[in-house]
Amino acid sequence: MKKILLSVVTLMLLTLNAQAANQKYVIQISTDDDRTQNIVLNNATNLQKHYGIDNVDVEIVAYGPGLSLLTQINKNADRVESMAMNNIIFSACHNTMKAVKRKTGKFTTLTDGVNIVSSGLVRIGELQQQGYSYIRP
Repeated sequence: MKKILLSVVTLMLLTLNAQAANQKYVIQISTDDDRTQNIVLNNATNLQKHYGIDNVDVEIVAYGPGLSLLTQINKNADRVESMAMNNIIFSACHNTMKAVKRKTGKFTTLTDGVNIVSSGLVRIGELQQQGYSYIRP
């Protein structure tokens, strides 16, 4: 009887611990479409509102034309910087940045608070392997 009770209590504790774990989302942006970029930022904000800022991990990964969202000349640059200070992680694809440099002769200037990852696609895959839910608006 003690073993059964101990098993039930252990299972309950494991369930509560799993429920207390942060929710995790990765959001892809691969287009320079203003409407889609706004949807991506709104999705991240809405996830934080729903779960609470300390109960959700959100990473936005930009590659290809979507990299424009993370540049200083984007109309959302101030919003991206503010969101980065509020626990939203922004990752810029270095492969895309190198392609831009080959075409223009210079690297893209990113907004403050943006991280650079070697490959946007690889980063999304890594996050999914870590249990992140994938969102593509």
